[in-house]
Amino acid sequence: MNRFLVLLFLGLFSLSLFANEESESETNKNWHQWRGPQADGVAPYGDPPVEWAEDKNIRWKADLPGKGNSSPIIWQNRVYVTSAIALEKSEPEPQPEEGRRRRRGIQPVKQQFAVFALDRENGNIVWQKVLRETLPHEGTHRDGSWASASPITDGEHLIVHFGSNGLYCLDLEGNVIWEKDLGKMQTRRGFGEGASPALYGNYLVINWDHEGASFIVTLDKRTGKELWKFSRDEVTSWSTPLIIEVDGKPQVIINATNKVRGYDLETGDIVWESGGMTTNAIPSPVHKDGVVYVMSGFRGNALHAIKVTGAKGDITGSESILWEFDRDTPYVPSPLLYDGMLYFLKHNKGIVSCFDANSGESYYGPERLDGIEGAYASPVGAGGRVYFVGMNGVAVVVNNSKELEVLAQNSLDDRFYSSPAIVGGEIYLRGHDYLYCIAK
Repeated sequence: MNRFLVLLFLGLFSLSLFANEESESETNKNWHQWRGPQADGVAPYGDPPVEWAEDKNIRWKADLPGKGNSSPIIWQNRVYVTSAIALEKSEPEPQPEEGRRRRRGIQPVKQQFAVFALDRENGNIVWQKVLRETLPHEGTHRDGSWASASPITDGEHLIVHFGSNGLYCLDLEGNVIWEKDLGKMQTRRGFGEGASPALYGNYLVINWDHEGASFIVTLDKRTGKELWKFSRDEVTSWSTPLIIEVDGKPQVIINATNKVRGYDLETGDIVWESGGMTTNAIPSPVHKDGVVYVMSGFRGNALHAIKVTGAKGDITGSESILWEFDRDTPYVPSPLLYDGMLYFLKHNKGIVSCFDANSGESYYGPERLDGIEGAYASPVGAGGRVYFVGMNGVAVVVNNSKELEVLAQNSLDDRFYSSPAIVGGEIYLRGHDYLYCIAK
């Protein structure tokens, strides 16, 4: 009898391991969140084309209503993307009084806040849902949008975050399960909102850094019930939380101007903190093997490689900071961590650097990527290649190697501010006018 119980236990344990491996493999084959399956910009099973043009390797392009800088996410046979649809004509902000600095923004007009589900095979809209119709309380950057946070899914729940205009949980057929209003952000210079939500198990994490009372809040993804909420001594940032396992427990890592912090996901307690980044912290952290990489690049430059395993309390200037760099870091684009190599762009330009993530040794850079005129999109990696997409529609593909080897320069008739998503043999590019599916 005891032998039977032992065999039964071992059998159940093996099935559990197999199920976990299958679940992890399923997640890695999708692009279910901002920055991909592991939030590092890499598609482990991806192998999209190297070359494309308006008449080459375009499976479909969809003309979606409205505007959004959010990136698309992909789960199985569907693509999910958000949009803000203007119901009135948008007018530029009035000129400021003499002597005042001009704000680079646009005034709010009434919007429909919507989410779309598209058929991955042909780009047809399977369903669309308007979640709110309202006049936003403040404007946004002239290159921004009121739909800048990317959605996230676990294959059952679809979380859609419009910031001050609502947080929503839907099923994958577009039915609203719950919704929540977290308040109104007052962003620096009215530049708009953009941090995406993060998921881990049943925990949904929202970073709410602005010019008012900043906070981090964690909700139960199933019900929207608040699990914990803590204030943050921070100004406006646009960095999406990164959730990783550290020393056997999940931690939430948030990049910001005053401090970079690691929170215990279950309690909200600060586990460690370190000196912060420059003003307007935007790039999301990336992680591998117990080391988190954070950076920013507005009015200064900062890159910290932080060993988070064993980190406790204030680790500023301690041995937990493995290496630092203070030049050529990104303002808007997040870094890419691919096979031990750390790629990042300079400010919002098509100028790339590549470092050894472990040692901080520079492999190359800053090197200009010819043809790219400005870049908000974060680089992505798949199939041993790295993809950079410029605002002007030019994309440069390079080999994932210690030397800069350009494989292709591609061009589309659109402007691109959103970051790409990769699944299998497809790369999805969300432009100003169209959503493209690029495939052989």
